[in-house]
Amino acid sequence: MRQIRTGIAFCMAALLVLVMAACSNNAGKAKVDASTEADFRLVNSEKGEIKIPAHPTRVVGLSVVYPEFLQALGVTPVAVQNYQEEFPTYLQEPFKDTLKMGIAKTPNFEMILSSNPDLILAPAWWAGKDYDQLSGIAPTVLLPERQDWRDELKDIAAVLDKKEAAEKVIQELEDYEAKAKLKLDELVGNETVLYVRVMQNSLVLNGDQVDRGKFIHTTLGLEMIPNFPEQSPSISLEKLPEYNPDHLIIQLNKEDNAEIKQTYEDMLASPLWKNMNAVKKNQVITMGDKDWFNVGMSPMANRYAVDVVLEAFEGKSK
Repeated sequence: MRQIRTGIAFCMAALLVLVMAACSNNAGKAKVDASTEADFRLVNSEKGEIKIPAHPTRVVGLSVVYPEFLQALGVTPVAVQNYQEEFPTYLQEPFKDTLKMGIAKTPNFEMILSSNPDLILAPAWWAGKDYDQLSGIAPTVLLPERQDWRDELKDIAAVLDKKEAAEKVIQELEDYEAKAKLKLDELVGNETVLYVRVMQNSLVLNGDQVDRGKFIHTTLGLEMIPNFPEQSPSISLEKLPEYNPDHLIIQLNKEDNAEIKQTYEDMLASPLWKNMNAVKKNQVITMGDKDWFNVGMSPMANRYAVDVVLEAFEGKSK
């Protein structure tokens, strides 16, 4: 009888050990599952809800302006599209290790894959057709087309869980621009400013209907010429003196393009150019295309341009 009780006690002890081990294993598994789930988030995209890493560290931005939004939010992209050969001045240091993929109708899947991303951000209007291939490389969030860069920044911030950071970027830039506007009003007053882009064999006038012109005339408050055309017209050099502003802002559309350079040189050599008010008063400011490419479309480009415009007009006032 004593042997039977001993046997029963042994079996009960063994069973208790197995139950405790099973509980321990289940608890451990639950902990691992919870940890795994905590490493991901669900975000909205043009393809519905997408599961992405909670804290992505290797982000690809498939738009010439998305990389600037990412950097403004404190996330340096590992690979980007670049329209210019070199990054603008204000991105050269932070993007020194960022892969340049150039511009094409279709994403460079091989280069994207080589950058080993854990998240891809892309505009739906451009990358929607390539979604299956992109999402096969990494979680891909397609974002809508927006008219205002602030909305694009907020879209990206929502994906990265950085909504407060986006609001701070917007507010700080608006404060910075407002101070610059007051300063420029002191420097320039009601004198007129015309923003001209030098193209191949033509000149394009930018007013407040387009991003860069809106930045100059609305954001910074520089006075437009009277009766500016409703659209931003493309004109010949012969038509330019008809507008004859007090100040000219000149930008070559592509600084390394031989034909654009020739158009610019022909303009500088023309008697029509030399007789314009702004030229005779030495009130011509030349801007670089590389650094101004995203002006009016990005907080980083705008902040850089504010400094350049202020410096230029302060220099002209001395």
